[in-house]
Parts: sequence; structure tokens; C-alpha cells
Amino acid sequence: MNRTPSTGVASLAYRGGVFTAGTRQVPAETAVAISVDGSTHAVMMATPADIRELGIGLALNERIVAHRGEIERIEIADGDLGIDCRLWLSEARGATYTARRRQMTGPVGCGLCGVESLELAGRDLPAVGAPQLSVTPAELTGAVAAMARQQELTRLTRAVHAAAFHRPGGDMVVLREDVGRHNALDKVAGHLAEAGIDPATGFLTITSRVSVELIQKAAVMGCGLLAAASAPTELAIGEAKAAGITLVAVVRGEEFEIFSHGARIAGTDATAGPDDASPATA
Repeated sequence: MNRTPSTGVASLAYRGGVFTAGTRQVPAETAVAISVDGSTHAVMMATPADIRELGIGLALNERIVAHRGEIERIEIADGDLGIDCRLWLSEARGATYTARRRQMTGPVGCGLCGVESLELAGRDLPAVGAPQLSVTPAELTGAVAAMARQQELTRLTRAVHAAAFHRPGGDMVVLREDVGRHNALDKVAGHLAEAGIDPATGFLTITSRVSVELIQKAAVMGCGLLAAASAPTELAIGEAKAAGITLVAVVRGEEFEIFSHGARIAGTDATAGPDDASPATA
């Protein structure tokens, strides 16, 4: 089945006091199942592109696997009802996954895929390493602007989210778009894993608000800096502080706000406490 990330639909626009018939590009939204060793782990609505990366990234970010090598085989099956991304794990990891499945009553397709209890939702996250990355304010705002310039599906549809990974100095390594903000970040994680790129060597940018699930995914990836165009939730800020992640949000033009661990942003007071994001004083 040939699927495209967007399609043209008829619309009747009212602009300047006049109705005009035309077409608008809207994003495709398809049911995508992530199956692990023959059993469905999660079903979500996603943009039908980069499905392989989505499966890999979700498996890593939801800690189904500890590293890319534990996924032995990947199959993509496209049918009338949707797309099935089938992951086959190594024997040892498969046994661990089976034991974990026994704790669940059933998977769900959301930002906490496969989690159906408060205990599992409140993750014991790995802490990212000490700040070795340093990004200037200009590099940070430039990265968010570069992400916006390259959001082709967004320009067509105005209805999708984007996530991207950058290296200091202005190099954007990968950008992925999806109707789901979690899916976009998982696709970025999958691309980095396939390419053998360490997320600790750069930083993430996203277009959406910062919910706690996105911080959790960044922590599992081992990426110490996440910058967002929109605002964070209170829980996301607390989780970023606990995980050692620099959370930058409300990036608008040349302005932004730092909510945790500001030492990764050049010009902040690196000698302050670990949760102090105050600018350096003269």
C-alpha cells in the first residue's frame, strides 16, 4: 500500500469577506501498531512515514530494549487497517520483556505506551551526565529557527508536530514530523540509534509544549538539553530537574526561558547550584 504523509482535500475558505473554493493539504493519520516478538505492545495514531525509526525509537525510549543491538529483526507490514511495525528481540531481552508484560493488563497508544499503572507511569529515570555540552543562546535560537524552516509537512498542513536533533555549531542532524509529538521524538531517537549517533553529543528541539513524557524520553535517550517552542508543565520541570536535563522553553525569536540546569547554556552562572538557571552577574 502506497501511503503519503499528506493529501489534498477540498475546502471552502472565507477570506476578505469572500468564499473561495480550493484545496488544502492535511496530514495523513494512520493506525500504527508496534508489535514485539509477535504480540502487540501499543497502537497509536501516527503519520505514515519513518515507521521503522518510530518502532526503534519507541522501543528505546520506553525501555523495551537497552540498545539498538537487542532488536534482531524489523518487519513493516502495511494493511487495510493500518501499519504493523514488528520488532523481534534477542532471546535474553525477549525474556525480560515477557516478564514485564505480565505486569500489564494491556497496552495503550499514548505518550506512556504500554503503561497502565501509576507505579509504572512514575518512572525511575536515569540521570544524564554532568554538563559537558555548551550551547550559546544564538545557537539555541538558531536551531529552533532552522527546525521551523525545514518543517515541510507543517507548511503544507499546519497540523503536525516536529522534533529535531542538533549538534553545537548549527548542524541539524535530523528532523522528523508527525501528528503526535511523542511519535516525532521517537522517530528522532530511532534515527540516531540507526546512525550510531550518541544523543549526549547534541541537543533536542521540539515544537510542542513540554509534557512530562517528553522529558522522560529525553532522559532515556541520554540527551541533556531539550528546547521547546512552547511552555512546559510543572511536572515536566520537576522531572527535568531530577534527571539533570537542561529544559529551555518558550523559544520565540531571540528570546527563551531556562527552567532547569542552566549550566549547558553559555552565559549562565555555571558555579550556581545544579537547579539554578539564573544568568551570570557581572
